[in-house]
Amino acid sequence: MKKKHTFLLFFLLLIKPLQAQVKLSVYSEISIVTAGPGTELYEAFGHSAIRIKDPVLQLDLIYNYGMFDFNQPNFYTNFTKGKLLYKLARYPFKYFLESYKKDKRWVKQQVLNLNQEQKQAFFRYLENNALPKNATYFYDPYFNNCATKLRDITKIILGDKPSYKTDHVEKNLSFRQLMDKEIPWNTWGSFGINLALGTKLDAIANTEDYMYLPDYVYTIFKESSVFIDNQPEKLIKREDTLLEFKELKQNISVLNPLLIFCMILIIGLFITYFDFKKQKRTKWLDFTLLFVTGIVGVLIVFLWFFTDHSTTPNNFNVVWAFAPNTIIAFLLLKKTPKKWLTSYFKFLIILLFILVILWIFGLQYFPVSVIPFLILLMIRYMFLSKKMI
Repeated sequence: MKKKHTFLLFFLLLIKPLQAQVKLSVYSEISIVTAGPGTELYEAFGHSAIRIKDPVLQLDLIYNYGMFDFNQPNFYTNFTKGKLLYKLARYPFKYFLESYKKDKRWVKQQVLNLNQEQKQAFFRYLENNALPKNATYFYDPYFNNCATKLRDITKIILGDKPSYKTDHVEKNLSFRQLMDKEIPWNTWGSFGINLALGTKLDAIANTEDYMYLPDYVYTIFKESSVFIDNQPEKLIKREDTLLEFKELKQNISVLNPLLIFCMILIIGLFITYFDFKKQKRTKWLDFTLLFVTGIVGVLIVFLWFFTDHSTTPNNFNVVWAFAPNTIIAFLLLKKTPKKWLTSYFKFLIILLFILVILWIFGLQYFPVSVIPFLILLMIRYMFLSKKMI
């Protein structure tokens, strides 16, 4: 069996570069395929791919730029550092469709309005891209993903002939606002993303930027036109619903971020109130608050300065998740902390006010669900700035 599989793989590798020399028939179709969102975080934005179908050649292939391999060398290290290696996979379309049918996710295709030369150019480009030496690329969830690849390939093949119509698209949205439309704000996924990513996500996106999301590739292509023989015609010749399912939504956990942070706020307020009444200090609470915020701050600083993620720099969540808190937490375990720590907590209070200013003026938007926790930090810091024994 092993020899048989090895021979088959060798055969497929031989025919792969030859496919680019195949001439598509006049009945061939190049389609943008869009799949609806799934219930997992990595499925929240849906998916985009390109289909090439030719009934004469009995060809029906999907070109999927959304593939990655957990088993590739140093996968997790590269993932953490922002070197996300994805690859283009080329395989029979029926397997692609079956996987979405199993997940009960809708799938639609938009057949592009192309002449024979343009169809062949798409086929040639994708076949060349599917070669092992070309298939791997550095993935970026906002600037180089399965959706932007389709936008860019269309631009490469058709040049300035497409005219994107965006009258129906809401204007002046940031990358973060576009993302928040896809993921409910009170989920751990939304909290984690908004915690880890910086001000680049708050930049206003232009029309082409919108197409980092499959939904916008679908809606913008649907209304756009292409010049054929110097005459504008619809970019999409035909649209087909291949799988019709109700759109899936991200589930909001019972133990959602807002609930958890509200519970922490209530517990913290009770402890702080009794500490104030009894003129004492609950050391384990102070250690926990400062150690947790410090560790989160260290992670943010690491993502900011020591990785290649395009959207993690300039992340002002470090204003409340203050990395030095990691060290200060241990100093607070002492029975009689240093007097200068009073000034330290006054400084932390100033930082929280700065955070509010950054938020109000839209320099960066922070996870909404973290507000109860920030209220607790403010109250506890005020208490500690007054009494350290």
